[in-house]
Amino acid sequence: MTRQNRVLPTGEIAAVPFRGAWMGNRGILHDAAGQPGPARWRHKNWICCKLAFKGRKRPLMAPHSYTELFFYDEPQALAAGHRPCAECRREDYNRFRGIWERLFGPADAKAIDAALHKARLAGRPAQQCRHQAPSPDLPDGAMILTEDQPALIWQGVLHPWTPDHGYGPARPVPDGPATVLTPAPLVAILAAGYRPLPHPGLTGV
Repeated sequence: MTRQNRVLPTGEIAAVPFRGAWMGNRGILHDAAGQPGPARWRHKNWICCKLAFKGRKRPLMAPHSYTELFFYDEPQALAAGHRPCAECRREDYNRFRGIWERLFGPADAKAIDAALHKARLAGRPAQQCRHQAPSPDLPDGAMILTEDQPALIWQGVLHPWTPDHGYGPARPVPDGPATVLTPAPLVAILAAGYRPLPHPGLTGV
């Protein structure tokens, strides 16, 4: 049975069968029986982690332990509002934080997480906060909605994505404004040079 622990670029946590390339954490979202509850986060430090680190082994959704979430790739983790983990991805985190501080001023992980939390959620009940931007101005690694479907901008072209089939063939990036899934501060981080790791199956990688 597929667990409800895959994070989509549109913000939902879904029971879909793709194999995640990265793991994430938002706190304990499941009950003692390993079933997800209604909460979609328990703290603001939403992180994106390696699948393997120092040989550690974890039973999935163990009682009283954080819920393991999974992402198709790092651009989708960013679209959902997660940042690199400062422990298992220290080098990536330092690179990310260095760009953040150049753009927004000095900040530790707590301050970054607080700013990201405001940028990724809006409304009551809280939903993914989306924004508009000209499509041709968006950097590689940003994700948008096109025809109500998530799509990744990568190497100057657009790759639509579905949970069943992954990224589709490349299309031209459309002209005009787009609905952007990636939170605005993370779009700025991408534009300033942070390069996330896309799925290995993506054309051109």
